[in-house]
Amino acid sequence: MRNHSDVLVVGGGVIGAACAYYLAREGKYVRIIEQDKIGSGASHGNCGLIFISHLFPLCAPGAIADAVKNMFSRSSPLYIKPVPDLQRLIWFLNFAGKCTPGHLKHAVGARLRMLRLSEALYADFFETEKIECDYEQRGILVVFKSEAAMQTYTRINDYLKQFDMEARPFVGDALLQMEPALRDDVYGGWYHAMDSHLRPDHFLREFKQVLIQKGVAVEENCRLLNLHSGVGMITRAETSSGIYTADAYILAAGAWTPEIFQKLKLKLPIQPGKGYSITMARPALCPKIPCIFEEKSVVATPWESGYRLGGTMEFSGLNTRLVTKRIQNLKDGAREYLKEPIGEPIHEEWVGMRPMVYDDLPVIDRVPGQRNLLLAAGHGMMGISLAPATGKLRADLVVGRHPHIDISPINIMRFQ
Repeated sequence: MRNHSDVLVVGGGVIGAACAYYLAREGKYVRIIEQDKIGSGASHGNCGLIFISHLFPLCAPGAIADAVKNMFSRSSPLYIKPVPDLQRLIWFLNFAGKCTPGHLKHAVGARLRMLRLSEALYADFFETEKIECDYEQRGILVVFKSEAAMQTYTRINDYLKQFDMEARPFVGDALLQMEPALRDDVYGGWYHAMDSHLRPDHFLREFKQVLIQKGVAVEENCRLLNLHSGVGMITRAETSSGIYTADAYILAAGAWTPEIFQKLKLKLPIQPGKGYSITMARPALCPKIPCIFEEKSVVATPWESGYRLGGTMEFSGLNTRLVTKRIQNLKDGAREYLKEPIGEPIHEEWVGMRPMVYDDLPVIDRVPGQRNLLLAAGHGMMGISLAPATGKLRADLVVGRHPHIDISPINIMRFQ
């Protein structure tokens, strides 16, 4: 029975780790299988923002027009590889169909409930688990080069007021007093005081040790080959390390989840969205507050142990090929906002795959026709922010408890 567990989690990113954590707290014996190392995928190189006030989905009204306009710029953060791909075309058509006021209201409500739950769970987590990951609650600053661009954020901020999540505007000298690392010709920024950040690679490294201490079995370099099903349930997982069985199975494999679904003759509308980052030593004049340079879609995150630039969105299929031009775009974008945008030495240039759903909401549900197979996928660029809520909701479902929040907006049946 050593290869049997109460729950088998497929995927060792932040979502899989959070699922394992909350299940272990429920007294379940959990095993994680990860094809590489824990936290080696999109959870490794992202910018580590816990952006609780980020309620707007990517598919907001006007998103398509903005995307088309930006695609004609050589330095555009958005790139779509021009190859015939029917599934990608259908995904983009569905994305366009969600860029409506009606879906905005629906998505904001769903994200609000999940993000508020994550906020409370993170407070408990960092109080309970004393881990070192450069976690700080310094807020997030959304920065703009021009007055006209900054005014476009007013619509978002006015919408956030009804949830007490609005940002404060800072312009000119007031902005530079708040963040001296910004260039003098930057116009202004909106400051979201309630948000926080951490260093994700350190977070997952420490999280792994927390899981092991709680009795979770961690199987790294263990690639899932197949999930075998019987009559309405999964019977075993065939992996590169052997056969594992469990009472319940959770798919939390990020951008690789659709490949697993195909083996079960099921489809899941997740497209891999490639993101890039550069991790380096702190420059002499390093930002104090994480900054989002909205016009360039570049994020600068400072930590005591380092500094990272990240961003871009590339739709080019499921691959981790690093395109140096995208890395250069990050550097060039940051130079337009920061006095010292680059630190030396550079420690890592990284690329990772984000699991993007066209309605920009995750999928947290049971898999139809497989009563012991659960899904936790499609978190897009919000994996760090939504991880605790996702883990808690998965644990609720496994133990048969009513979920803490309404999960109907994030069920799988919305795609049928």
